[in-house]
This record gives sequence, structure tokens and C-alpha cells, in this order.
Amino acid sequence: MASPEAKNLEAISKAIDQHNSSCPFPAAEVRMNPFEVERLGWDHIRGLPVVPDAEIGTGRFRIVCSRDVDGEELEEVEAIGQEVETLAPVNN
Repeated sequence: MASPEAKNLEAISKAIDQHNSSCPFPAAEVRMNPFEVERLGWDHIRGLPVVPDAEIGTGRFRIVCSRDVDGEELEEVEAIGQEVETLAPVNN
């Protein structure tokens, strides 16, 4: 039988996957009750920061979308693209 921590990690991981598959913006962070964050001792889950949030009840979590994160926390960069010509083989 899996430990409670493993079950929590599995549920959070599935929620991250579900968010990322259904939203054009990737998940940015995982929010949990401060008690849960302290109890589990996790700083990051799958590269996403774990953020204490007193508004979230114990035993629950929230996946925060990158479009919902404050603009101050996001780094804006200018993308510079270069046109590339792709050639396909000719079948005779």
C-alpha cells in the first residue's frame, strides 16, 4: 500500500498533467495549506514551486496556471525567430 505522501504526489502530478494537457498556458506553481507544506517538506514538485497558501484547506491543493501568476513574477523576453526553409524528399 502506498504511503500518504506518495498518494499526494501522485494526485498532484496527475493534476499538473491534466492542466498542461487542457490549457495552452503551463502550470506555474502548486499551492497548499502552510501546514501541509511544512508537514510534507516539499519545496518543488516536478519543477514547480510549492507555495504555502492559508486560503487552501488542509488535504487540498491548487495548481496555478502561468497566466494567473502576477506579472511581476513572470519574466518577459522577446523571441527572435529566423525563417527556415524545409525541403521534403520527392518520391518517384
